[in-house]
Amino acid sequence: MPLITLQDAELAFGLTPLLDRANLTVQPNERIGLIGRNGTGKSSLLKIIADQMALDDGVCGRDDGIHIAYVEQESAPPEADTLRESLALAANFEDLHDDRERWACEARLTEFFHRFGLDENRPTATASGGERKRAMLALAMAKKPDLLLLDEPTNHLDITGITLLEDLLVSGAVKSAIIITHDRAFLDRVATRIIELDRGLLRSYPGNFAAYEARKSDQLAAEEVMNRKFDKFWAQEEVWIRKGIQARRTRNEGRVRRLESLRNERAERRDRLGKVQIALDAGERSGKLVAELEDVTKKFGDNTVVNALSLRIMRGDRFGFIGPNGAGKSTLIKLILGSLEPDAGKLRLGTNLQVAYFDQMRAQLDPEKTLMETISPGSEWVETANGRKHVMSYLNDFLFPPQRAQAPVKMLSGGERNRLLLARLFAQPANLLVLDEPTNDLDIESLELLEDTLQGYTGTLLLVSHDRAFLDNVVTQTLVAEGDGNWKEYVGGYSDWLAQRPAPAAAISDSKPQTAAREKPKAKMSFKEQREFDALPKEIETLEQEQLALAARMSSADYHKQGADAIKADGKRAGEIEQQLAKKYERWEVLDQKAAAGAN
Repeated sequence: MPLITLQDAELAFGLTPLLDRANLTVQPNERIGLIGRNGTGKSSLLKIIADQMALDDGVCGRDDGIHIAYVEQESAPPEADTLRESLALAANFEDLHDDRERWACEARLTEFFHRFGLDENRPTATASGGERKRAMLALAMAKKPDLLLLDEPTNHLDITGITLLEDLLVSGAVKSAIIITHDRAFLDRVATRIIELDRGLLRSYPGNFAAYEARKSDQLAAEEVMNRKFDKFWAQEEVWIRKGIQARRTRNEGRVRRLESLRNERAERRDRLGKVQIALDAGERSGKLVAELEDVTKKFGDNTVVNALSLRIMRGDRFGFIGPNGAGKSTLIKLILGSLEPDAGKLRLGTNLQVAYFDQMRAQLDPEKTLMETISPGSEWVETANGRKHVMSYLNDFLFPPQRAQAPVKMLSGGERNRLLLARLFAQPANLLVLDEPTNDLDIESLELLEDTLQGYTGTLLLVSHDRAFLDNVVTQTLVAEGDGNWKEYVGGYSDWLAQRPAPAAAISDSKPQTAAREKPKAKMSFKEQREFDALPKEIETLEQEQLALAARMSSADYHKQGADAIKADGKRAGEIEQQLAKKYERWEVLDQKAAAGAN
């Protein structure tokens, strides 16, 4: 039986429909990535599924006895002396009348404290944002939900926390999940299906985010062609209806009724939302040297954040800073910019630096000022890389309509504040761009556009981000925190660092046997393995086509009308296909390595 069945769902805030007769079926053992533009209603959809919000019309059906756990975007543990006491309050253990059930819940909570690397005796008041987020995730998983709902779970988590969450989801720590996230690497590893909320409709794409991107581009191209043909035909009919008296005498009443239908269809069609328009002005060229650090050290009490770091940043460098929460990435940025004095060592700044600084805490935004005042105080014009623009037009480039120009900043959502800060940042020329966690709360489309813009930026870039795909696509070198205030530079992005970083001590403790194992030549493929290797691509393609057809059937509007046995059989088959594909991909990788070894 489906866990969730959404049928002809309607929800609107003001004049904008967030759900427009939307349909969705969620099967057991699915991990769904829910994506869409900021403000399209993704969080509202999760609240509807969690029974925390009602639809305007339509049905949200839930399997009898289903247990749903929901971790909201800004959820935080209740105030208490320790994290353990805080989560015990949130879990309402005292409300459990069965002692065995209470003991089991407490044991599971202890288990997930350890799995998330949390100190249960840590005072709640001093816990970081990342620790609080891990605590809420630990509590949700300890409840053993049938369906876990996560709204932007990677916000406030460092890369270690994100990969830990991925491991738990992939290993089956929870049965099924719906996850709102902009982290594409996370979606690629975790999601078994992508659901896109687009203009009020829910569209289903089997597979991970990479598979979604391939299918989505084809779909958008087809939709554009179809809309162009429709608009051309509609325009021809409008010309016909406006002909003179001679033509009206021979007017075909059926054709008139068809035109009325075309007008209604065109009025109901919601065109794709506009894109953020970003242009970066690198201003005048800085000197060849941007900053030079020589044996720089910075401590806070007994905590050494930077230990004898020597670093040279040259014009055009694109540095990404990698490290866990609390490692001192933001502190190091301030040292490089000269806004924080080192305890020891020397700093030399280059000449003609024009700095634009994106603060992850959004401290540069005054909540009482209007959007217009924030972007261009005292003027109606903004100087951009593409020339002079009126502030209203410039705000529209960042998807803020003219009627919101006089709205105060405090009325904006997290994603909108990020867009506004980017708009303010890019309204000034800068040859040194510093971005501290710019991707938080941005939807995937805006994030990818920001990537494209930064790739064409000719100035110097310093980027702090936990988004692995973003780092890979933007930076050319990384500076990585390696503990005790030590930082090391690596060439390339995040994936390049993974390939270059030293192996853990445990992996190199027995060096001789490992060296011998590496030097042992790999066996070539047998005739039987070669035949298997040749057949695998076709077998994988057949399974993927079946998976695609099955997903399309299961996401159809009238799927709920199928009998219970048929729905159960489809759910079982979907799980079998996923397992078979995983095994075949794993086998293909093994044989591919053998084939490469044989070729060498």
